[in-house]
Amino acid sequence: MKHIPRKRFGQNFLTDQLVISSIISAIAPQADDHMVEIGPGQGAMTALLLQALKALHVVEIDRDLVVLLEKKFKSANLIMHAADALQFDFGSLINAAQPDRKLRVVGNLPYNISTPLLFHLADFSAQIIDQHFMLQKEVVERMVAEPGGKEYGRLSVMLQWRYTMDCLFIVPPTAFDPPPKVESAIVRMQPIAKPLDCEQQKLELVVMKAFS
Repeated sequence: MKHIPRKRFGQNFLTDQLVISSIISAIAPQADDHMVEIGPGQGAMTALLLQALKALHVVEIDRDLVVLLEKKFKSANLIMHAADALQFDFGSLINAAQPDRKLRVVGNLPYNISTPLLFHLADFSAQIIDQHFMLQKEVVERMVAEPGGKEYGRLSVMLQWRYTMDCLFIVPPTAFDPPPKVESAIVRMQPIAKPLDCEQQKLELVVMKAFS
């Protein structure tokens, strides 16, 4: 049975094979990478990632999609986490026996929760190698904005404190089913090894007041 995209989960499934291949090329997965995919949907990226990886963790909130993915990839080394990514403890994926084996995080993130999810992931930045995400283009523009520009704001400051970021390429609405009403973009985020030493709560307060 065909899965009907659910608005409450912000589901827009990536279907354009050229775009999918371009994203996988940008991620450049290696066999031994310790990787987690957020919101795998119907497995468009998952299938190609599993071809390259020995194992892949996925975090999916939609129980119907969990069942679909487990059936579709039952012979593959897929490690399923039926959970809300906003509440998920990504640190739990770090093996205590291999604490230096950091995560790579990828995903076509639901646009309706993208900002809180980015902040949630920032709490685990010390345990992450890099992140590659599909996001609304306007959000990516704010993430990578230079000081003084109209896109520069709270999101820019808080994420640039933790990451270096690059917008890799734009993805049109026609690459999805159903097509969103906005353009999308692929962003690469690499945690800064030693971010500027400051108290997060105080920084958040100053930034919020500065841009309010």
